[in-house]
Amino acid sequence: MTLFFQRRGAACAPGHVKSTIYALVVSAFLASSGFAQEAEAHRAPTATPLAALLMEAERNNPQIHAAQQGTQAAREVPAQVTALPGPMFQVQQVNVGSPRPFAGYTNSNFAYVGLGASQDIPYPGKLRLKGEIAKRDADIASSRADAVSLGVLAEIKTAYYQLAYLSQTLAILNNDRQLLKQVEQAADARYRSGMGNQQDILQAQVQQTKLLRDISMHHLEEGKLQARLKQLVSRSQASPDIEPVPLKETPLHMPFEEILAATEAQNPDLAATQHTIERQSLQVDAARKDFKPDFNVQAMWQRTDPAQYRAYYQITFGIKIPLHYGKQRAELAQAEAELNRARAQSLPRFHGDAHARSRRHLEPASNLLGRASRHLGR
Repeated sequence: MTLFFQRRGAACAPGHVKSTIYALVVSAFLASSGFAQEAEAHRAPTATPLAALLMEAERNNPQIHAAQQGTQAAREVPAQVTALPGPMFQVQQVNVGSPRPFAGYTNSNFAYVGLGASQDIPYPGKLRLKGEIAKRDADIASSRADAVSLGVLAEIKTAYYQLAYLSQTLAILNNDRQLLKQVEQAADARYRSGMGNQQDILQAQVQQTKLLRDISMHHLEEGKLQARLKQLVSRSQASPDIEPVPLKETPLHMPFEEILAATEAQNPDLAATQHTIERQSLQVDAARKDFKPDFNVQAMWQRTDPAQYRAYYQITFGIKIPLHYGKQRAELAQAEAELNRARAQSLPRFHGDAHARSRRHLEPASNLLGRASRHLGR
């Protein structure tokens, strides 16, 4: 900590006294912060590559796990909706002359014991369409899970690069602080020898104060980024801080038009939109199929006294006709409206959003890279 004194007989303005006291307090805080940072430097963790954090997030992030489980659940639906309804089995006993079991069984051909089964059979194509719709739902869930995963990984990349930038610029700020200390000491020496004035010392201390504010803001931003990164990879907030690998400039040779083309070809949101349109088209076909009848087949075996009567065999074929078409017409109109809405809101809006999102992400990245190059090249 640097102390300076007034020369004998020199007058000191009240404002200068306040600035001097403030500078002394700041210098003491700087010294204590410097000792703490030096102690922490000895415990600095090993640098963690970005690829390791991304793999850790894919293994541990709860949002990614939840989206993947949702996809897995959706893939189990097609096998359920394409299966035939369960058959129904029947046991019958008809008595003659008395409610007692087997009454009239030996003396009447109307008394019998029967075993039967029935099966509902939907109109051909209905179950297939339900299965195709369920598969599209699974594809939509898969695309949305990919979007969640890419969103989490993109957020990790952004936070990681910002943290690396702050770490390297913080080292530059600390070097600047050391230089300002030397400037203050030189100004103090000149002032003591009578070759300088008090204003040079105060100016150096003011610059140190501004630099301290910048360093404090860097530490604050670093703390926020550390907390967010630990949350994204599901680490405890009490775990050691993540040390990023130093930044290196990587030129982007791909033109903007190729980036947009890759976005349209690989973007999971676009894939989900396409699957949604396909699903709604299949839903329209399924609504039209609902105008068709369903069927039912029943078989019954009836046994009377085998010594006197022969067995009965009964087969019944039933048709379920949708005579009340109001429900089916409403379902068809709803499906067609949903299809038209999906088509109207899909591609034109997505292409505009894709262009805007790409520019919104590329321009800040270019600015950040330019700032990093200027600062790190000092």
